[in-house]
Amino acid sequence: MKTISVNVPETFVKGLEDLVQKGMYANRSEAIRVAIRDLLKRELYETEVSYNSVRDKNEKYVKEEIVTI
Repeated sequence: MKTISVNVPETFVKGLEDLVQKGMYANRSEAIRVAIRDLLKRELYETEVSYNSVRDKNEKYVKEEIVTI
């Protein structure tokens, strides 16, 4: 794993500490890793799947148009 430094507002740090205190995460690093994983999943992978779905439908439409011409 790589170590990175990030500046975050104090309220974020407090929120992370609360999550750790509640036993939801072992430490702040784990909570941050989960947050980053979920962000990447949502922003990169789900968007890519959605984009591919639209592209596949468009390609099918174009193929059908070519056949009917």
